[in-house]
Amino acid sequence: MLSDIEIANAADLRPIREVAAETLGIEEEHLVPYGRHKAKVDLGYLATLADRPLGKLILVTALSPTPPGEGKTTTTVGLTDALHGLGHRTVACLREPSMGPVFGMKGGAAGGGYSQVVPMTDINLHFTGDFAAIAAANNLLAALIDNHVHHGNALDLDIRTITWRRVLDVNDRALREVVVGLGGHANGFTREDGFDIVVASELMAIFCLTESWADLKRRIGDIVVGYNRSGGPVTARDLQADGAMAALLRDALSPNLVQTLEGAPAFVHGGPFANIAHGCSSVAATRAGLRLADYVVTEAGFGADLGAEKFVDIKCRKSGLRPDVAVVVATVRALKYHGGVALADLGTEDVAAVEAGMVNLRRHLANVRGVYGIPCVVAVNRFPTDTDAEIGAVVDLVAAEGVRAFPATHFADGGAGARELATGVLQALDEPSPFTFSYTYDDDLSLTAKVEAIATRLYGASLVTWDARARRRLQRIERDGYGSLPVCVAKTQYSFSTDPTAVGAPSGHELHVREVRLSAGAGFVVVVCGDMMTMPGLPAAPAAAHIDLADDGTILGLS
Repeated sequence: MLSDIEIANAADLRPIREVAAETLGIEEEHLVPYGRHKAKVDLGYLATLADRPLGKLILVTALSPTPPGEGKTTTTVGLTDALHGLGHRTVACLREPSMGPVFGMKGGAAGGGYSQVVPMTDINLHFTGDFAAIAAANNLLAALIDNHVHHGNALDLDIRTITWRRVLDVNDRALREVVVGLGGHANGFTREDGFDIVVASELMAIFCLTESWADLKRRIGDIVVGYNRSGGPVTARDLQADGAMAALLRDALSPNLVQTLEGAPAFVHGGPFANIAHGCSSVAATRAGLRLADYVVTEAGFGADLGAEKFVDIKCRKSGLRPDVAVVVATVRALKYHGGVALADLGTEDVAAVEAGMVNLRRHLANVRGVYGIPCVVAVNRFPTDTDAEIGAVVDLVAAEGVRAFPATHFADGGAGARELATGVLQALDEPSPFTFSYTYDDDLSLTAKVEAIATRLYGASLVTWDARARRRLQRIERDGYGSLPVCVAKTQYSFSTDPTAVGAPSGHELHVREVRLSAGAGFVVVVCGDMMTMPGLPAAPAAAHIDLADDGTILGLS
């Protein structure tokens, strides 16, 4: 089989204006083209669709991820193509890839095999410049903070309390903790600072949760960058930074429209990383899709304990959106890994390990249905090494939980390989739901109680512990009037616990909170747990070593 990039490079793409007009009814005058195959859809045009009824929202999530990968994006694209092929007006809503994992360990995020969004190289690299705009606006605020202090500090900002960090969209562990202002008085005041990756920034979250330029500017103005010497919060609005930052993000806020290999429309807009951020594509793109199509297939990052939780407790809470059905992606390889099989042995048939690993998928299904109240089906993303006995065991084990499972071969067969899955999703949408949609916790709980609800109800933890500094920070945030905000847990994606090696479904463990950050503009509080870092590092053998540019300008090695 050809590589992902070879398949993408061989694709015969339609002009994006044709995809927009014929599938979504968007006339060319409402598009801002970025070449022939990418375009932004004018935000002003999308505002005129406010009275249209919404289509059905299908949320793709997964069991806890494993090193071999599960294929949520691939499944999202394959399901979109299958529904599109059945004659339904369908659009995918995906997250924009970060160049951190593209050049690091995970690779790109345009899907894989014959279930991809294209142009693949553009999407995985600079795309339409959204992330660059977010980085520029973020770092402008950082520069304005230091400049304000340098020129007299009229706001009496205590530089020891500055919480706003600089960002970069490349994995660079050496920048996690830095000192700025070295070199004498002309370079400003010396202080400790640090870098996060762009997708972990508060500005990325604001970008994904807002739907208008006015709300964007308001949210940016609400950002708390630190505290004055009297203990009061200092905001981006106080620094008169909100207008300029919003101006840098004006064009980026319009959703990006591309297509799948089979010509279905796809909005790719907003940031990934549900382990350290809220990890959802933009509300603007999702709502646009729901107003333009009958079905929207969207994804939430990593497992249902991280991405789906944040989709429900943050994105849905802030936007009023509700998933009509969830698709939980599982693979035989992932189940065997959670059942104790070593990476090197995952290609060997082991039905007993599939049964043992079901403990992980079982908890995710219980959370999706019992905690979030979303009906679901399971997509069994089939790989060539999977045997019929293993696939049959997954289907039977899932059926024992009262859920239907559908094997799918969309990686190799495109939309045709997800046709059975699409039929099962349509059936689930037609059936009355026995569940009532709900959040993991209520707004009026304390921030501590919200974290405890996630830890005990979803992760199976028995208690939450706090670093003293994190506890004091949390108390200050509540004292300043932010106690009603939801929480965004930054935690390893590989386990229900904070130990990435604790596969399966560990219970009775401790969730330790190391750090607390206020994202007042985004409207949530981040709690950093265990050893999680908001600036990842590169692996020993980064993917960048295999990416190249041919003499004819063809990009090679992207995956």
